Amino acid sequence: MVDETDKKDDFSEQFDQGAEPVSLADVPDEMPLLPVRDVVIYPYMILPLMVGRDKSIKAVEKALDKDRLIFLATQKSSTKEDPGPDDIYNVGTVAMVVKMLRLPDGRVKILVQGVTKGRILDYPSLGDFFVVRIEKIQEPHLEPVGLEIEALMRSVKENSEKILQLRGIISPDAVAILDSIEDPGRLADLVSSNLKLRVEESQAILEVIDPLNRLLKVNELLSKELELSAMQAKIQTQAKEEMGKTHREYFLREQLKAIQGELGEIDEKTKEIEEFRAKIAKARIPKDVEKEAEKQLSRLSQMHPDAAEASIIRTYLDWMVELPWSKSTKDRLDIRNAKKILDEDHYDLEKVKDRILEYLGVRKLNKNMKGPILCFVGPPGVGKTSLGKSIARALGRNFTRLSLGGVRDEAEIRGHRRTYIGALPGRIIQGLKNAGSNNPVFMLDEIDKVGADFRGDPSAALLEVLDPEQNNAFSDHYLNVPFDLSKVMFITTANLADPIIPALKDRMEIIELSGYVDEEKLKIARRFLIPRQIKENGISEKDMEITDEAILAIVNQYTRESGLRNLEREIANLCRKIARKIAEGEKKIPKITAKNLSKFLGVAKYLRDNEKRTDEVGVAIGLAWTPYGGDVLQVEATPLEGKGNLLLTGQLGDVMKESGQAAMSYFRSRAAHFGMKEKFYFTKDIHVHVPAGAIPKDGPSAGVTMATAIVSALTGIPVRADVAMTGEITLRGRVLPIGGLREKALAALRSQIFTVIAPDQNEKDLEEIPPYIRRKLDFKFVKHMDEVLKIALRSDSAENSERVQELGKNADPHRDQDQVESPKRGSSVSKSKSKSVRHSREIVAGKSV
Repeated sequence: MVDETDKKDDFSEQFDQGAEPVSLADVPDEMPLLPVRDVVIYPYMILPLMVGRDKSIKAVEKALDKDRLIFLATQKSSTKEDPGPDDIYNVGTVAMVVKMLRLPDGRVKILVQGVTKGRILDYPSLGDFFVVRIEKIQEPHLEPVGLEIEALMRSVKENSEKILQLRGIISPDAVAILDSIEDPGRLADLVSSNLKLRVEESQAILEVIDPLNRLLKVNELLSKELELSAMQAKIQTQAKEEMGKTHREYFLREQLKAIQGELGEIDEKTKEIEEFRAKIAKARIPKDVEKEAEKQLSRLSQMHPDAAEASIIRTYLDWMVELPWSKSTKDRLDIRNAKKILDEDHYDLEKVKDRILEYLGVRKLNKNMKGPILCFVGPPGVGKTSLGKSIARALGRNFTRLSLGGVRDEAEIRGHRRTYIGALPGRIIQGLKNAGSNNPVFMLDEIDKVGADFRGDPSAALLEVLDPEQNNAFSDHYLNVPFDLSKVMFITTANLADPIIPALKDRMEIIELSGYVDEEKLKIARRFLIPRQIKENGISEKDMEITDEAILAIVNQYTRESGLRNLEREIANLCRKIARKIAEGEKKIPKITAKNLSKFLGVAKYLRDNEKRTDEVGVAIGLAWTPYGGDVLQVEATPLEGKGNLLLTGQLGDVMKESGQAAMSYFRSRAAHFGMKEKFYFTKDIHVHVPAGAIPKDGPSAGVTMATAIVSALTGIPVRADVAMTGEITLRGRVLPIGGLREKALAALRSQIFTVIAPDQNEKDLEEIPPYIRRKLDFKFVKHMDEVLKIALRSDSAENSERVQELGKNADPHRDQDQVESPKRGSSVSKSKSKSVRHSREIVAGKSV
């Protein structure tokens, strides 16, 4: 706490012109010491002091308990919080504590009056407060007052009145007080206390014992102050005439400039220009950029400091000198150590880890290689963003992140031109400044959610950023000079790749991160999630014992996701429950098992699929792809009395409706083989519904599922509930390939479905599915719808078995000829391109099947 002084400019409140409050004989040789700062106290001076330091408060209390006398001495340095004897001037003033007031914050406010000067001889006590032994200083008395002294006193009084008049604080009371003083010493003390001198100068005056010499010194300082006050008044008049009353801020700067000119000091403008020039030299800016910076600096030097454009140029130069043009971090090229770091932070994700280690290997052999541009695509919660941080840690680079979700203005990427008010560089340049190096790991999150409107297309602006052949000279509209981004390692993330414009996608190396199966979630929970939540909730490992079965129960009954976010939330919920029990004083926390899990987390949110699935007529299980991973859905079909109409419900998109119509046409063309009467459809309507009705769904790969549900509904043969299927159907029953087989297979495994029907042409996609998952699933690859029906329809009874076997007989006569003829020149796209278009149709908001 700082001892402060409530100093006042009114002469009548600072000095008591009456008799001495205490005679010198009554002043003891030892008394408490109160160190003060930023003020020198003279005899007969009255002023309030704020006392906050413990030693100072105890010294005041000691003085009040004794004779109310205390010795006031000024600190040599005002910044010293706990001064010692060497930090305090020896000459001070004996003062009487007139009043004391205790404040609510613990400080003390006192009113003191100076009695006489004194000199510290020694410090008898340095305990709770300082006790000093002093020598009382008695000034010589000048009698009679000669003409020289009287003239000097009159000169001091007149100059004091002039200064008060120039300052605008002249009053009759102040003039009367000055005129009433006849003692030279008191006059010197009164005037010096109001000259606003530096502490060293005020202390020097206090230490002058002879009144005449003290008055001469005060007169010298008073003359200097009078000149300064006159100059200040002149400056004020000139500034007012030039600028007017409405430019107060400018007027104050003109005052400062004029004062510096009189003192011969360098003005702020010149100092600022030199500082910028030194920063430009220190920043190691490229030659062409340095030329532009010098040009702008030259323009600034010719402008008035308060010109509107001067502020714009200052901001521009600040950005230029603070960007990491040549500052790089050194890559950590130890591949084994990098692998260890990646394994510490993330479980599995071997494809991503291999790609990073490959980059390190090449970087070790080629020091000048360009940074890769990777794109992690996967559902939420699989670790895309945290993986970027781990990569930065493994490489020993700085990390910065930019979220692109909802960005619609191109200027967010390229920056605003400096002609706009409040213009700033784009967020790419801002991210590099925050990173502090020109080779960070720069993560661009949610690149698939970039928007576009009348302000431009940010995706198009990213083309230059993410092109290794162009980004070595990236041009920001604000900087208007090239910046080298080729050393930056860009990592983008997306939930799905297809909304990204093709030109931008072509510039990135896409690495897909699928969801996790139960075993992987169990290991990740044990290795990462549970230890992190235990630490964040302030409990220990022995406080939380949880079985593997309980963790798997959380995965299956309390979460339904491809990632891990909800799993971590439920684990955090468990930790909070345990923390509360510990805080309430419970000694023994029960072990968490699958049986008592509901006591901690409540009723299960999801039923196990294998508990609610039964073989039903007209209900087939399909596999869907969503932006958040794979999912399982049921397709229901039921025949109704009608006129042969096909009713499709469940918020289906156009592509999915067409799949339903194709499935119905396939069945009608094969009605005789299915044992249906001729023209049966004249009296039957078919209603196909896909729950849940509130979720939009689209995509072509539900064709086989719809066809199976329709065949089952019209023939009365139940569909196996332990079989899931996916595939597009043609009018002749061929099963065409689909996308997202890995995600769909994971969805089937999560739902305890172990038989998966998929198109024959997707068999090559099994390589993307981990071996331990492939071993758990029985994949049935089919070419025709007849094969699907043989697998999917239940054949447990003799009648059903015979009917299912009959479905494969008397096959469609066009089946063997059902091959795509060679297209005429220019009339069709290639097979690979048509497959790409087919796959892109599956990417729609909501569920794609």
